[in-house]
Amino acid sequence: MSARYKSVFTYSNMRMQMTGRNIDPTVFQLHAEICKTLSNSTRLMILNFLRDGEKSVNELAELVGAQQANVSQHLAVLRQRGVVATRKHGATIYYSVANPKIIQACDMIREVLFEQLTKTRELAKNIQT
Repeated sequence: MSARYKSVFTYSNMRMQMTGRNIDPTVFQLHAEICKTLSNSTRLMILNFLRDGEKSVNELAELVGAQQANVSQHLAVLRQRGVVATRKHGATIYYSVANPKIIQACDMIREVLFEQLTKTRELAKNIQT
């Protein structure tokens, strides 16, 4: 385990209340890495389809409307970052969301987006009148 992750686990194990002044900068670096992982629309679509339960690459490719190889690459990134988990059944690998809080976080960000869009629409409407 790298020193980078050890400092994060130290905070996690201590269950320290996280405030802006008490967080090790490494936590922000790791946070940014997760945000980068989620900054791709295809990956967000994959996660949205996984909210209802595990699916195979082929199922996800059909739902996303992308080639299986492309979806596999995105799943590899999500798996590497610990965002999705896998289960093998015969020759088929099934993917699921590793932690439901990821879905909650995506939902919250989407809510903020919708609020911003509503405000923008209201501003545009006020400008026109």
